[in-house]
Amino acid sequence: MAVLITGIGELTTNDPELGKLRGAALVLDGETVAWAGPAAQAPDADERVDVEGRAVLPGWVDSHTHLVFAGDRTAEFEARMAGQAYAAGGIAVTVDATRAASDEQLAANLRRHVEEAAAQGTTCLETKTGYGLTVADEARSARIAGAVADEVTFLGAHLVPPGADAESYVDLVCGEMLDAVAPHVRWADVFCETGAFDEAQSARVLKAAAERGLGLRVHGNQLGEGPGVRLAVELDAASVDHCTYLSDADVEALASSNTVATVLPACDLSTRQSLAPARRLLDAGATVALASNANPGSSYTTSMAFCVTTAVLQMRMTIDEAVWSATAGGARALRRDDVGYLRPGARADVHVLDAPSTTHLAYRPGVPLTHAVWRKGAKLR
Repeated sequence: MAVLITGIGELTTNDPELGKLRGAALVLDGETVAWAGPAAQAPDADERVDVEGRAVLPGWVDSHTHLVFAGDRTAEFEARMAGQAYAAGGIAVTVDATRAASDEQLAANLRRHVEEAAAQGTTCLETKTGYGLTVADEARSARIAGAVADEVTFLGAHLVPPGADAESYVDLVCGEMLDAVAPHVRWADVFCETGAFDEAQSARVLKAAAERGLGLRVHGNQLGEGPGVRLAVELDAASVDHCTYLSDADVEALASSNTVATVLPACDLSTRQSLAPARRLLDAGATVALASNANPGSSYTTSMAFCVTTAVLQMRMTIDEAVWSATAGGARALRRDDVGYLRPGARADVHVLDAPSTTHLAYRPGVPLTHAVWRKGAKLR
């Protein structure tokens, strides 16, 4: 059934030819966008929805989350707010809780967070394993994630489990663990950082994943300058995520590559670190994505609108840059062109704001502005 969405005050398409339209309309046919353009030229449809001058944009594409987990890390957050520095080792707390949880508990928690995100306009979401760190627990995390999320990433190389030998654990990740998760995931990731995995270990994991046909992602340059960006670019990873501390060479490498720099402002704020240099990256010509990094330890939010607001108010991105980065930029980080856009042939993922323009996302910080959401052509709210 075709649905005509009309009365659009401002339509953000992210399409270079269509651009941003005012007085626009949109036609959804099943799971795809069939038409976009001036309302006066809109074709007939089976159903008509008048959004009464509201802004319409693609659904958020959240390309970085960690939502297969159990447990709570409120105490860690309180300690950070009292001045304790963030360190990679806090992941172990969630690992213990996740291993102890049942499949049903993990699945229910994942669904709850995905639904929470969708209610705020997120229509395409990636999530990772990485809180199991055994063959069996990583495999079940991948299987559970694959039943709910749009994109699933294997992150067995999240942390060396307490008491394990690092090199032996990398052997396990590159062998039996990868074999167990590969049928359920599209991507592999590694936490290339002090306290997690060094450059040589990270390269081993990524190359083993590539040999199995998986796409690559990298957690890099979160706690300081390091090899993460260089390694991601050398191996043609789809994205390198965090990018909080970048050298001039890192910025130049990203600007001249196909690797997307995914910035995670909610995480930077929650860990009381500097915000990633998004303006510097954009000015250099790098492709930037915005994502939530939703996880129980360092960024417990599913609000992409909060990330957009922060990017504009504190990272010196323009509204248009931030919205693009949270939609089409996220799609680029997932190497997809069917989401993050509202143009004929794209997936019918639509976000209607209770505001006349996307500017209100930063102009009215903290105000819930989601009015309606369609995902794959089905209206969620």
